[in-house]
Amino acid sequence: MIQTPDIQRPSKELIEGLAHIGSATAAGDLSKLGIRDAHIRGPRPFTPGKAVCGPALTLQMMPKREDQYSVGEYSDPEVQLHRHVLYHTQPGDIVVVDARNDLGSGIFGDMMLTYFKGKGGAGVVINGCIRDYPKAQKLGIGLWLEGTTPNFHTQTNLFPYAVNIPIGINNCLVMPGDIIIADDDGVVVVPISLAEQLLERGREHAEWEDFSRERLMQGGELRRYYPLSDEARPEYEEWKKAHGR
Repeated sequence: MIQTPDIQRPSKELIEGLAHIGSATAAGDLSKLGIRDAHIRGPRPFTPGKAVCGPALTLQMMPKREDQYSVGEYSDPEVQLHRHVLYHTQPGDIVVVDARNDLGSGIFGDMMLTYFKGKGGAGVVINGCIRDYPKAQKLGIGLWLEGTTPNFHTQTNLFPYAVNIPIGINNCLVMPGDIIIADDDGVVVVPISLAEQLLERGREHAEWEDFSRERLMQGGELRRYYPLSDEARPEYEEWKKAHGR
């Protein structure tokens, strides 16, 4: 029987807090914490308007080679490791797949993604494709992909090689259990070691941006309100009190 490792998940409170930050704020504040570029290039939103935040389950795909992969698609489904990454799904999890930018292999299809949805999965990030997109887009999970294809996962060039190991997606490292923040701006990887600091920074950032956005909409000066200047800070503190923050 195949055994694959699970991930260590952060607290729900941490995930819920980071979910309100958004990928743009996360990327900007992570740069101030020493992570120069946390954006996963390539995968783009295929479910516009969807935003997710959760820990990463990882799947590594590799090029097919006959001595390593020679099993027919359904001769023994349990050999297929793309099933096993989904077996670990807990509510709020996000599956992140290194599919090597291959546009001819559908890593998951409708049935696999339906299972993922049923287990409470929140989103899928792949530098590659899924199949059955017309059905998958209706499941309510977030999809960040490079494309779609009618081909199944091992039909052409790839096969699933490892579950919940460190993977690299377009020069971005993803560790199992890292927190993924994904929305219409893109996908950002939050190292678990920096998640608490990001939450603290992100909350403050989002709060003063709410204030500044309000003032800018009223015709306020850009120099005063973005970024928030020292001169505007007393006004911001009064605004917080008035809004019970």
